[in-house]
Amino acid sequence: MKRREFSLSAAVTASALALPAAPPALAQVRQFMEGKDFKRLDPPVKPDAPAGKVEVLEFFWYYCPHCHDFEPMLQAWIKAAPKDRVIRRVPIAFQASYVPQQKLFYALEAMGKIDELHAKVFRTIHVEKKPLGRDEEILAWVGAQGVNAAKFKEIYNSFNVANKVRHATQLQDSYAVEGVPSMGVAGRYYVDAGMIRGGMPAVLQAVEYLITTIRKS
Repeated sequence: MKRREFSLSAAVTASALALPAAPPALAQVRQFMEGKDFKRLDPPVKPDAPAGKVEVLEFFWYYCPHCHDFEPMLQAWIKAAPKDRVIRRVPIAFQASYVPQQKLFYALEAMGKIDELHAKVFRTIHVEKKPLGRDEEILAWVGAQGVNAAKFKEIYNSFNVANKVRHATQLQDSYAVEGVPSMGVAGRYYVDAGMIRGGMPAVLQAVEYLITTIRKS
């Protein structure tokens, strides 16, 4: 979602259900062209991954409906992914009003609550239609989930979370993120659904193609 509006049609989403079944084969589905289906970063970004592993980033925003639709597909892909990659989510902010959702993600991450509550944040906003845009709304919601509200508030307003938000903004700028959901690969490549025919299933195929290319090189 914009900067550029991305579309995840029902047909495309349904076609993705089988996508994670055999990740190594994804790169063989089709060839992808630099400048058309993905872009190469210049300069590249230093990845935050151990030697021998490929870093993959998902750029997202909790209020983006396409990110909400993409989340089950991404989760299935992550679960099926080989152990030679590090996959991280990066909440982005195209404007200052998005920062509370960045802080929400990083505070949940710091408390070890992402697996439990990440998808529930999406559901609260997009299915239950409850706002989580302001600090007070976020703090009230977190407390209602059985999380230690005082501890969460301390972490939410911490220097560590502020640092993570700044780093997320640096990554967003370095990858020149144009919309969400989108993906970054190994600090070298960026791909989003606005660049490529086939929506987010094709984006994941391109990611697999790029990982294979990196491995060969």
